Amino acid sequence: MRDYEVLFVLDPALDEASKNAMIENVKGIINNGGEASEADVWGERKLAYSINKKNDGFYVVIPFKADADLPKELDRRLRINESVMRHIIVCNDEN
Repeated sequence: MRDYEVLFVLDPALDEASKNAMIENVKGIINNGGEASEADVWGERKLAYSINKKNDGFYVVIPFKADADLPKELDRRLRINESVMRHIIVCNDEN
């Protein structure tokens, strides 16, 4: 298993329950094939540039351990979710 980290930006117009549900959804996807750590919620921040005419985003970072297949599936699911404005998955291993 390798160490990864996913950062995703949610639409700030979502209510608190929807944001929490989305965080749990991502953790559930990760836990199907890996081990998700505690989510680090950065909260609402200004974006460097506007996305879909929005200037703010709700940032969340989740570190996790998984095999090489899981980040591809997570990327696919985050891409088709309309609540996620942007996301990035980074491998933290030194190799």
